[in-house]
Amino acid sequence: MPELPEMETYRNLLTELVAGRRITDARVNRPKSINIPPDPFRKELVGRTVTEVHRRAKYLIFRLDSGYNLLLHLMLGGWMHFGSEEDKPDRNTQVEIDFGPKTLYFIGLRLGFLHLLSDEALAEELRELGPEPLDARYTEQEFRERLAGKKGALKPLLTDQHWVAGIGNCYSDEICFDAGLLPTRKCGELEANAARALYRSIANVLQRAILKGGYMENPLYNGDRLTGGYNDACLVYDRGGEACFRCGHPIVFERIWSRKVFYCSHCQR
Repeated sequence: MPELPEMETYRNLLTELVAGRRITDARVNRPKSINIPPDPFRKELVGRTVTEVHRRAKYLIFRLDSGYNLLLHLMLGGWMHFGSEEDKPDRNTQVEIDFGPKTLYFIGLRLGFLHLLSDEALAEELRELGPEPLDARYTEQEFRERLAGKKGALKPLLTDQHWVAGIGNCYSDEICFDAGLLPTRKCGELEANAARALYRSIANVLQRAILKGGYMENPLYNGDRLTGGYNDACLVYDRGGEACFRCGHPIVFERIWSRKVFYCSHCQR
């Protein structure tokens, strides 16, 4: 499932590709992927211009000059491709939005969605999300205050979108490894130095992953050399049984809390 770095990569690339461009046509191949009937959905889009592309947590927001917004959540298995009919992947598309000769294809939206929302409805949809971990206003002091009193383990807390927004299975493991903490470590047991290390690792890992284009392998367009660059840079995630890059011990793979968990039992305490 795409997490904050993957959606931020999409935001950066799509800002260059579609921001300021007029929508010339739209097609809905799976009505369940949108929130209104296909005909009014198309009518609201055609002729409108995408003024900006924003990200909030794991969501992408296409702002339209009509005052409406397209809210995208890719969920598990969702991705996008921008290009022509000739170069699009041989996959079913749920929604297609044309920008002249090029089309933005939404693929794998079986669990995900693309909803057309007013500003008020958008704010309500995102209301319960936690703070953005890379926001300059999200200080270490606020982090420590939000951490205080938490009794569960680190992994489920880091992936709780109400506590902090945008982190999922992959980056919670990478963050714990960077901080030298086991993902099973109880939050209430963290001393000051461990909490500080965790706060810094959240920013370090997410920023590093954004620079490398996240871990999703499907390029956004033909010639896209950025998307998926972090896939080969993961230090623990999806590396069960392989040698730890730091100490050489095998990376542990377990299923805990119905989630995959990867960690180094030697480097993380």
